[in-house]
Amino acid sequence: MMEASSKCRRYRKGVSVNGCYASKYISSSQSNGEAKVTCRCCKEECQCLLPSRTNSHFGNSTLGSHSSKKECGICCPVKKFGSKLLKLGNLGGSNKDENLLSGSLSHSMLSSSAFSSTSRYNKRAVLCGVSYRRKLRLRGIINDITNMKELLIKNFDFPNECIRILTEHGENGNLIPTKHNIMESLKWLVKDAEPGDSLVFYFSGHGSQQPDLKEDEIDGFDETLCPVDYLIEGMIIDNEINSTIVWPLKKGVTLHAIVDACHSGTILDLLFVYNQESGIWEDNKPPSKEPIRKHSSGGLAICLSACEDNQTACDSSVFGGKGMNGVLTYLFTKAIREYPGITYGRLLQNMHEEIKKINRSKCNNRILQHIFNRKIAQDPLLSSSEKFDVSTTMFSL
Repeated sequence: MMEASSKCRRYRKGVSVNGCYASKYISSSQSNGEAKVTCRCCKEECQCLLPSRTNSHFGNSTLGSHSSKKECGICCPVKKFGSKLLKLGNLGGSNKDENLLSGSLSHSMLSSSAFSSTSRYNKRAVLCGVSYRRKLRLRGIINDITNMKELLIKNFDFPNECIRILTEHGENGNLIPTKHNIMESLKWLVKDAEPGDSLVFYFSGHGSQQPDLKEDEIDGFDETLCPVDYLIEGMIIDNEINSTIVWPLKKGVTLHAIVDACHSGTILDLLFVYNQESGIWEDNKPPSKEPIRKHSSGGLAICLSACEDNQTACDSSVFGGKGMNGVLTYLFTKAIREYPGITYGRLLQNMHEEIKKINRSKCNNRILQHIFNRKIAQDPLLSSSEKFDVSTTMFSL
């Protein structure tokens, strides 16, 4: 059966800015430190050490007294690697997903776990896919990661050992998509980049928004990405991403970000956004009175987002084949494979047209109308650290 699921974490009354759907099921007797936490969903009590909001990672905290208490469905499973505790196990996935990973991605995970290489390549990529659990689960993540990895290797000659993949399904603790690991991987991506280097950051998962406290957003909201542990560590905001992978870009270095998540329009906080309808670049500079840095160090950063800041993105099975796919990821990879040498402008136009075509076919087909409870209401967006002619510039990674 065809279906569509949103990659969005919506806000609800009484839920904190950094909360999520699952947070409404949890109650705690203390704000931090050791506390008894009761899950209102499964009615189980588990002993947890809740880290304070200032913690940057799990540190030496221990989640759960697993020897004496039954694990809560929210807190489990976890596994200890050295001094850090990382979420592992199924996390809403299936054995089928794990087999898929072990077959097509295991070699890449093993090679990327080295984090260093004696050879110097001018291409490097971080592919991050987060499936989450239960009601938060996204079913197309493994297909998305596999699709992107194959595209980078076959169409753009990325060396397999230069692609770092983060998912919940690996055994290497450094490759679980926690907030800490994602940020460390982004630092690895841009470290020691030289002129002529091509860098790629790909993310498929949930995205959200939170109030802009620095007053550097035109719409008053920061865009965010949700790591697997965002309920504990919080979300990754656009300011953090910008300072980590945009600021360090030297002249001659090019970064492409492809972000398949809700509210991802300006997730890199780049200075210019391309208006598809008018065909012009619009200014996205911070409106704050105090100067806030959003630019690179001379390099070029380009972001292709699944939708605008105020829109949601989704996974869908409307494309056929096995399982679900992220709409942006599927249409992006399809266009690149079918039209070698496609320009940025034509690529963006192609994805917009494909989404409209899908929506028209659903409206004209009663069966599809019944299967889908909503249209694919997302408009892929292009943003950049500098203006360029999208009609003549060929897309290349």
